[in-house]
Amino acid sequence: MCHTIKTLFRDFGVNPTVYELDQIPGGREIEHALARHGAANDFPVVFIGGNLVGGANEIMTLHLNGSLSGMLKRAGALWL
Repeated sequence: MCHTIKTLFRDFGVNPTVYELDQIPGGREIEHALARHGAANDFPVVFIGGNLVGGANEIMTLHLNGSLSGMLKRAGALWL
């Protein structure tokens, strides 16, 4: 699902910042912190404009109902 969400953002023209937690120092600690905020085992965990949006299901729901592009515009990640 991580690949799918990255592809979706790139198709929008957004260049997402991606942290591969299994490949960075301290990744396990970040994973535990995300779990404490309700993102347990729901990867990818997506933040837009510094706000936790959720996982792949939430992102796809926002995309399908037309809300995702507006969120990306308000966050300054999407210009058109």
